[in-house]
Amino acid sequence: MSKLTTLAKPVDMSGGFKDFFDTIGLTGGGLVTKGIAAVIAIIAVRMLLQLSSDPKGALQKGSFAVGTLFVAVILALYGDTLFSTVTDAKG
Repeated sequence: MSKLTTLAKPVDMSGGFKDFFDTIGLTGGGLVTKGIAAVIAIIAVRMLLQLSSDPKGALQKGSFAVGTLFVAVILALYGDTLFSTVTDAKG
């Protein structure tokens, strides 16, 4: 007799996007924050690729690009926590 193995429990997705985002652990605001961080990271990488041959200008633009990339990484990691204090404020 065959023995069936359940790989995953069934999930009711009748609520649409809200149910989907709950299963992956993101809220709508968290998804927007990750999207903004991704756009900032793309801008930072583009800035790094467009460095000039002038050493002083390249150092200045490169450090600015690395700082922008750092902001994007921090926003991707902790953005939902940072912005939850703004959206959950009670007045």
